[in-house]
Amino acid sequence: GLLVGTLDVVLDSSARVAPYRILYQAPDSLVYWTIACGCSRKEITEHWEWLEQNLLQTLSIFENENDINTFVRGKIQGIIAEYNKINGIKEDDDTEKFKEAIVKFHKLFGMPEEEKLVNYYSCSYWKGKVPRQGWVYLSINHLCFYSFLMGREAKLVIRWVDITQLEKNATLLFPDMIKVSTRSSEHFFSVFLNISETFKLMEQLANIAMRQLLDNEGFEQDRSLPKLKKKSPKKVSALKRDLDARAKSERYRALFRLPKDEKLDGHTDCTLWTPFNKMHILGQMFVSTNYICFTSKEENLCSLIIPLREVTIVEKADSSSVLPSPLSISTKNRMTFLFANLKDRDFLVQRISDFLQQTTSKIYLDKNISGSYISSDDESEGERQFNLNDNGIPTATQALMTMYRRRSPEEFNPKLAKEFLKEQAWKIHFAEYGQGVCMYRTEKTRDLVLKGIPESMRGELWLLFSGAINEMATHPGYYEDLVEKSMGKYNLATEEIERDLHRSLPEHPAFQNEMGIAALRRVLTAYAFRNPNIGYCQAMNIVTSVLLLYAKEEEAFWLLVALCERMLPDYYNTRVVGALVDQGVFEELARDYIPQLYDCMQDLGVISTISLSWFLTLFLSVMPFESAVVVVDCFFCEGIKVIFQLALAVLEANVDKLLNCKDDGEAMTVLGRYLDSVTNKDSTLPPIPHLHSLLSDDVEPYPEVDIFRLIRSSYEKFGSIRADLIEQMRFKQRLKVIQTLEDTTKRNVVRTIVTETSFSIDELEELYALFKAEHLTSCYWGGNSNATERHDPSLPYLEQYRIDFEQFKGMFALLFPWACGTHSDILAARLFRLLDENGDLLINFREF
Repeated sequence: GLLVGTLDVVLDSSARVAPYRILYQAPDSLVYWTIACGCSRKEITEHWEWLEQNLLQTLSIFENENDINTFVRGKIQGIIAEYNKINGIKEDDDTEKFKEAIVKFHKLFGMPEEEKLVNYYSCSYWKGKVPRQGWVYLSINHLCFYSFLMGREAKLVIRWVDITQLEKNATLLFPDMIKVSTRSSEHFFSVFLNISETFKLMEQLANIAMRQLLDNEGFEQDRSLPKLKKKSPKKVSALKRDLDARAKSERYRALFRLPKDEKLDGHTDCTLWTPFNKMHILGQMFVSTNYICFTSKEENLCSLIIPLREVTIVEKADSSSVLPSPLSISTKNRMTFLFANLKDRDFLVQRISDFLQQTTSKIYLDKNISGSYISSDDESEGERQFNLNDNGIPTATQALMTMYRRRSPEEFNPKLAKEFLKEQAWKIHFAEYGQGVCMYRTEKTRDLVLKGIPESMRGELWLLFSGAINEMATHPGYYEDLVEKSMGKYNLATEEIERDLHRSLPEHPAFQNEMGIAALRRVLTAYAFRNPNIGYCQAMNIVTSVLLLYAKEEEAFWLLVALCERMLPDYYNTRVVGALVDQGVFEELARDYIPQLYDCMQDLGVISTISLSWFLTLFLSVMPFESAVVVVDCFFCEGIKVIFQLALAVLEANVDKLLNCKDDGEAMTVLGRYLDSVTNKDSTLPPIPHLHSLLSDDVEPYPEVDIFRLIRSSYEKFGSIRADLIEQMRFKQRLKVIQTLEDTTKRNVVRTIVTETSFSIDELEELYALFKAEHLTSCYWGGNSNATERHDPSLPYLEQYRIDFEQFKGMFALLFPWACGTHSDILAARLFRLLDENGDLLINFREF
């Protein structure tokens, strides 16, 4: 018996046998066939009833045994084949096997039905110095392990929200090992069949848990998964497919800067004909609900984004030996793209035309709603007069910079000539590579951006590179509606916005009068209403004021959306989590790239102090305006890696001075003076006095540093930092940052409440952990009330988490010594009413 139990765990033989089966056996035969199997009694009874109605009556017509056998076998096989055909299931035992694993998982760990298993893997868990061979089960909220060896059982259940670190390590003994750390313990798993798949899934599930701690929302399964092709690989659970699809869509959206709700449908290898260098470039084509994108195999060679709203014709061209299975796509601005070497061309064309139909019907709907549909490249869109305030202040119908372009006469010629040359270079580039969303984006595009975007083209190119142009084109009239709704409404966010309006670029003439201020007020208030989770956060005003200088009001709003929701994720929420995460990433990068400085900086605590303001305002608050704008150019084109590269280049340029600093104040002064001296020689703007330089003392000025040279050197020295590497490092830091914030919250709550109760600090901490766990459980297993109703982030921490009566009853039974009698439910109800001071049928931690 012991051995069988052990073998069951190692070989998973029991998982192949369903708990309920119907077998068919002829009287004189030694063999029986499984006719039906089920995970529950109810399921098998349904099968049996069907057999009684449809099969048993028919058997009486047959005379001999053999005919009956043949008939039953044939009939059952036919039914299975028919079912598989209708449901598109291929002959494999995976679905049944997975169902059995789910039953086993719920039974072994006592999980409720709502807890969804994603996948399970064979591995060893190290208990002390002994490895226990068994199975690790990964579900949406838990990591569980079970092993049964020679009569000894090992069970482990860890909640994802308790994990503080997740690492894939290699040791001498084991080339692959996963280390899972919580606040109180460390767990090691090894001997995986596919360690990278397992680790990726663990990372993803831990990430979902961190999101839950941040936003307090449970996991919603996606029911609309992409269609599988006929030849798709072995079936995995729908939930695992869902998570894989999410991860792919996330990478796809990040790569092409697409809107948050865009879902990848599939991708395929192909070639793209590039007219500018007359070549067929090898790469991958991606198709999603609203876009067709392409990126070359060789990095930065060429990428392409074609929104389906721009597509006019998709046609299969004739195959030839030079161009096997080509596909040509034409757009409204008369560009034609030629893809070739497509493996499954017919299937692809079918999918694209399906999506195109949906897109045109969407456009048609918009037309009817908004009266006239204005396409994104039509200038008249910006000219619609915004008369959105009642008090007769003029409104901004164009970028503020165009109204306040003061040119200082003595600097007129050489700089303007240089600006003109830049504009010409871009015009030539557009003529060769196309203009607008569908242009070919190449290494050359990036080089032009690094040389600085001309003043007059900034707004247009920021919209293009950030992807904000897509959201703006698909939401006509959205911004005006928001402004109308938010006008005259007051809340915490609007108060903070009013307080900061006059601190946003006060040195720029555009914000020294009511017109600029009013535009800034409208954009920030509209955003606070769009996204109450963020509302308003300091630093948003500085960034938005710069966006308004170069873009029209509606464009500035969509640029802000792109920044807050995609390009700088979680930066501007109440606890600036995103910026803290990137600060951790920056420290790691500094350790790898400037090791000689890293130890000294750690002692001074400088990295954490500097990086927050650098990252939150994209250097706008620490560099002269005309130089910082060039940084913003590069950021919109290349993303966050530019900010990391630049920050490292600034540290590296000051290594010697920083090593001699005695304290953090001195180090800050060194870096502050260096950044003040970063100049932009090409700028045609009159010099705007910069805040730092106004405040600095009379020490002899720092030698000037050219911004373009600084950016170029940051690419030469640190250009190897890749976006995917940053994402990996962000994950690791996110665990650390969010768990540290949670610990701080716990300490604050306990410190506030310790004087009001007779519990010790340790007891209160344990109670708080239990209370919060109970609250989170309600978020993902659902209770009678909605989780979002129970969590209000605007409340003080003491009152944020709340539980309802059902949960209180469970905790009452656990915690109260007199809860074991027959009247414990009545007692619990009375106690609940007593504690619920505000009568909202929910109890917060203070009341508890």
